[in-house]
Amino acid sequence: MNPPSTESASTPDRAPVTSPESGEPTAPPERPPSYVKLAMRNMVRKGGTSLYHFALSAIGLLTLLIGLAYLTR
Repeated sequence: MNPPSTESASTPDRAPVTSPESGEPTAPPERPPSYVKLAMRNMVRKGGTSLYHFALSAIGLLTLLIGLAYLTR
């Protein structure tokens, strides 16, 4: 028994989408980008702000941990 080829399994045969008015083939509607893709694009576009917020978060977390360690000694 041979497994099915990956080519036919990954690319199903689809009939071209036709517009009802003219009957000409049109491109299928694109799916909207995922939330992760939009977040990554936004992070790359605003890199300085992201790094600034990351640094503030890291400093805040370290301050919290050091403060708790001091209070519970």
